[in-house]
Amino acid sequence: MTCERREMRPTSFSLLLVGALALGNNARADEAPLFIPQWLGAQYTFVDQHQGRVHSPYAGPMSLHAQGDTARSHTFGAYFGVRLPAHFAFYFDVEMFRGEGVSGTTGLGGLTNGDVIRAGVAGLGRGAYVARRYLQWSLPLGGESEPVARSQDHLPGTQATRRLDVKLGKLAVNDDFDRNRYANGTRSQFMNWDLFNATSWDFAADTRGYTDGLMLAWVNPAWTLRYGVYRMPYEANGQRLESDLFHARGEQLQLSLHPQPGGWVLRVLAFRNIARMGRYRDAIAQALATGRTPDVHADDAPGRRKFGFAVNGELPLADDGDTGLFARAGWNDGHTESFVFTEVDRTASFGFQLSGAHWGRSADHLALGVAINALSPLHRRYLALGGHGFVLGDGALNYAHEEIAELYYSYAPFPHLTLSPDLQWVRHPGYNRDRGPVAFAGVRAHVEF
Repeated sequence: MTCERREMRPTSFSLLLVGALALGNNARADEAPLFIPQWLGAQYTFVDQHQGRVHSPYAGPMSLHAQGDTARSHTFGAYFGVRLPAHFAFYFDVEMFRGEGVSGTTGLGGLTNGDVIRAGVAGLGRGAYVARRYLQWSLPLGGESEPVARSQDHLPGTQATRRLDVKLGKLAVNDDFDRNRYANGTRSQFMNWDLFNATSWDFAADTRGYTDGLMLAWVNPAWTLRYGVYRMPYEANGQRLESDLFHARGEQLQLSLHPQPGGWVLRVLAFRNIARMGRYRDAIAQALATGRTPDVHADDAPGRRKFGFAVNGELPLADDGDTGLFARAGWNDGHTESFVFTEVDRTASFGFQLSGAHWGRSADHLALGVAINALSPLHRRYLALGGHGFVLGDGALNYAHEEIAELYYSYAPFPHLTLSPDLQWVRHPGYNRDRGPVAFAGVRAHVEF
């Protein structure tokens, strides 16, 4: 799961991004015409992050580096859409990633740079790739309409406040589920994985975070009900996706309550995964019988199940919602191996965002978030016996909850650019009382058009 260091070089994707920006200068802000491809946005994000030294009486293959580490990451994206007849639209996104995360993006349940792609077993290249490629159908059900501004995966125009939405194709599951106004975007908000999604929600995705699937939504002014079914990877943290949805799939159902426009929002999500997931109980039993180190990855029988829940809330307080609170909590059964997102079985997080309008900089934000992660009893014992997952494995474990805090300031010197100094602190990294604590300091530059 390590990423080798490489220098940035000009690529064809860089030329595509420049071309997209030029096209965007001529893009219309009103209703997009039929059949005409529209440029919807482009972004570049740079993260420079330093990990401090770690108290480390012992270490394993997935531990944070005891002497500290420094790493840089770069992501590029260009986003397009085409409006079609009969309420259809097609979206096509291209992205590219370069760089790596500190300590090879391992050693924590709540990893510290959400923009990092985990190379893992997939041996991913560093060229441009298709991130999203899907067809959307929105059927108005009457009532009022609301404006839609041009943005990533949103064509400009209007949409009904009561409608049915259908998406089919290559998607990111967390584009539609577990969203939060104050803790959702790693490129402009919190960078820690615990603070942009419920980390116990092991949602379907390949190594880069995308999968093929179907999403259905019944949207109303006061509530929204969503269901999604998606292809799971063939192996943990893998790029290859299963083709048989009957024996392998990820499903989620979410009810969102939003009684007033711009008011509080509460989301309740349930999920179930079916995949070739190893069982911690069986891996532990095999290890005790043979005297070997447990290996949950060796047990890959199809049809294994994992289920869980997440609750997600946001509460605007002032400044037209620019100042507000957020909270999340999540749980999964923890019987089968962590398979896609990260190694967390229970999580809780909360925090706030404060608008810079209070000191005369309305485009700036100050935000603080904290999170606590936990493992199931079987997952703890597996790691204590020397087993490892795809982000955890110290060779032993003196278990304690993983505790995380993150503070960032988003400074906008002029439109389209934000600079964000970021500080993170982790107690009991990798749930290990014998290791840590550890501090992370970074800076993020984000350009978006």
